[in-house]
Amino acid sequence: MSTIKAEIDAASKAAVRARDRERVKALRLVNAAIKQAEIDGQRSLEDADVLAVLGKMRKQRLDSLDQFTEAGREDLAAIERFELTIIDEFMPRMLGDEELAAAIAAAIAETGAGSMKDMGKVMGTLKSRFPGRVDMAAASGAVREALSG
Repeated sequence: MSTIKAEIDAASKAAVRARDRERVKALRLVNAAIKQAEIDGQRSLEDADVLAVLGKMRKQRLDSLDQFTEAGREDLAAIERFELTIIDEFMPRMLGDEELAAAIAAAIAETGAGSMKDMGKVMGTLKSRFPGRVDMAAASGAVREALSG
């Protein structure tokens, strides 16, 4: 069993014991998404798979938060913010700008990338080496800049 999944289960049980309804509700959403991924894949998830599910949930919440904020629905935006804080508790620390630049330089050197044709190799290396720790959209721009410069 994934250690992250075990942490989420423990947090769910603690929230039930504490009678924290909002936290229980958010953690049940996380558990449901993980269980659905297990059913879809017909296998038990490893930590990297759980991080992928959490990353997808995080991205969905950020998109919804933007839409609710633009529409002036602060009540719904507050729910999305709360769910994001719960999801972020189980996500690894994201790489900082300097760490990301160093990771990109190392991935470029490792793959021998020299042009934009090699961007996929570099992105794949980053994704596999730092699961859940790299904002792939930001990394894409930085890799593009490094390869074109």
